[in-house]
Parts: sequence; structure tokens; C-alpha cells
Amino acid sequence: MSEAFICGAVRSAGGRKNGRLSKVHPIDLGAIVVDALVERVGIAPEAVDDLIFGCVSQVGAQSSNVARNVCLSSVLGESVPGTSVDRQCGSGQQAMHFAAQAVMSGTQDVVVAGGVESMSQVPIGASIVDGYKADHGVPYGERLGERYPGIQFSQFVGAEMLAKKYDLSSEELVQFAFASHMKAKQAVEEGRFDSEIVPIEVELEDGSRVMHTQDEGIRMDSTLDAMRGLQPLQEGGKMTAATASQICDGASAVLIANADAVKKYGLTPLAKITALSVVGTDPVIMLEGPIKATEKVLERAGLTMADIDLFEVNEAFGSVPLSWAKALGADLDKLNVNGGAQALGHPLGGTGAKLMTTLVHELHRTGKRYGLLAICEGGGTANGTIVERV
Repeated sequence: MSEAFICGAVRSAGGRKNGRLSKVHPIDLGAIVVDALVERVGIAPEAVDDLIFGCVSQVGAQSSNVARNVCLSSVLGESVPGTSVDRQCGSGQQAMHFAAQAVMSGTQDVVVAGGVESMSQVPIGASIVDGYKADHGVPYGERLGERYPGIQFSQFVGAEMLAKKYDLSSEELVQFAFASHMKAKQAVEEGRFDSEIVPIEVELEDGSRVMHTQDEGIRMDSTLDAMRGLQPLQEGGKMTAATASQICDGASAVLIANADAVKKYGLTPLAKITALSVVGTDPVIMLEGPIKATEKVLERAGLTMADIDLFEVNEAFGSVPLSWAKALGADLDKLNVNGGAQALGHPLGGTGAKLMTTLVHELHRTGKRYGLLAICEGGGTANGTIVERV
């Protein structure tokens, strides 16, 4: 079985809800990022066998096979088929896994994987809004309710359950959120994201046009006291708006190729995909999956936590990476070193490839060897990926 290499990785800068990217159609947003990826890698579009794109809310502007429409709107064109993936918040990561599995098997040689989500245009939960429920039902039946009493599709409950189970204090959570913003601020000031962000021209309210090149969600002037003053999202709870990920518009893409394609097309690998995992866990607490996904992917790679130089664990809520770190004894200094979704945003289906893009570029910036990505997902699933810098 052939090896799988990441030969390019790019992303848009995140856009806040109703912010700079809110008027860019998600198909166009995905196509812009894909075009930039193909140009940077220097590969002919016809050499790409498939495009696999993650997207969670596949309705409205994101319906009718996002991936195929991105192909038709990009340099890839009609010869690249395109298929869309929904593994909830890990959709972009699962897209990379499918791409890696395809090129490792030899059934395909070059695949672009990534994801897109315009949460301004297609709000989270758009597919199960009250009007839709009234006409078409809810996405769970009698059997599921009987098997898992208390199951729900709001992750806020799971986030609170994690905080309680792992004895996370409100102060611990808010300090982690504040650190996320400060790390992201430092990353911007030092230009750490410059090599991974695709500039996108956008129109402002006054009609002027500018290049969107910086993540909008970072609160550069944030203070601990301001964060401490926010009220819990649930009565008696610990989670606040500050300790949850930000609604975000964004897209990301990576090019994955096997060894034969690397040689044939003269590609320059950035990282080798060392091991993959996907697990199912309790769908009620829902967000604990990254722990088991990490354990499984480390076992597959024959590595330990100490072997990993950088971790990206999605900050869907602060309680997710903090509970993960407590359970596995992770070094917090290696975790989300350039900030996480509490500061940078979480564009749902685009997050997996977004975090991988940041991880690969940071491995190169620092000269480190191994990176691990894990994301919690709705329904209690989670993916884990280990890459090695080339």
C-alpha cells in the first residue's frame, strides 16, 4: 500500500457572523481556495482525480453536492467529479481521511480534500429548524430515544457534561479561552498565518473593496475580566459565549497524493500522513470522542503522547480540549499553539482541513516532526490524524 502525502494546504481567513465573508457564496468561497491550492502546488487540474469536501448544513446555498459545484466553479472543472461529506464538525477531517485512503489504495493518485461552511448564509441547524420539523420530522426516531434517554442535538449540554465529568472550573475554562485569543493575536502579529491564508477580495458596507487576509474573530484587546463577566449559556452552567467556538464563514483545502503521483508530477510533499482513526462514543455526552480517537491513532502509529510535537484539538468548546488534555496527560504548551476556534472560529465542515493546514505550516515553521489533529463531532464520533513533517 502506497503512502499518502500532503503536498499543499491553504485556507481562507475566518469571517465573523455577518462579517466580511458573509456575502461570498459558499461555492465561490470553496472554489477560490481550491484555485489557490492548485496554483500553489503547481499541478495541472486534469491530474486531480477527485474533490472531497466536508459541509455540515447541506441545505440552501450548500445543497446539491457542494463538492461538485465547487469543481464546476473552480479550475478543476467538469472532469473532476466531487463528492460531499457530513461527519458533522469533523467533515473536513473525514474528507482528508477518504482522500488519503483513496491514494494509499492506488485507486486514485491525487485528491483534493477540504471543506466549506458559510454559517452566515446557512445557519447552524438550518436543516432542522422549527418549520422544517413541523413538515418533515426530526432526525431521530423512537428507537434512538429509547436506547439513549436524554439524547439531544445541542452540543451545549455535552460541553457542560464534560466540564462536570473532568472537574473543570469556570476560571480554568475562561483562562483557556483568553489564552486562545492571545495566542492567535501573537500568531497574527508574527505573521505565522501568512503562508497558509488565501487573500479574498470582499466588498465592505460602504461599497469599497478590500482583501480579506486576517481572521476576524480574534479579540485583540480582550481581557480576562471582560470574559469573566459573561453569563453562562445555561442556568447554573460553566460554559459562556467566551468559552465556546465562534460562528464562522470559511473554507480550506489540502492536496493529497501518493508516492507515484509525487514522482510523476514533481510535487513537493509538506507532510506524510502517518496514521488515521475514527471512533464512535457516547452520543449523549457527545464530545468525548477525541480522547478515544487519539488513543487509537497513537496505537496505530506506534507512538505515544510524548512523541507528538504539536496538537490541534478543536475548541468547539473549551471543555473539549481541556478534558482531552486531562484524560491523556497532554502538555498544554503543545496544544493549539496559535489559538483555537474560541478565537479563530469554527466553520464546521471546513474546520478539519483548516486545522490541518495550520498544523502542517506550524510544523514547518518550527522544524518539529509529528503533529496530531483530533475533532469532536455531533453524534459522538471523532477523527484522529497524525502527520509527519517532510
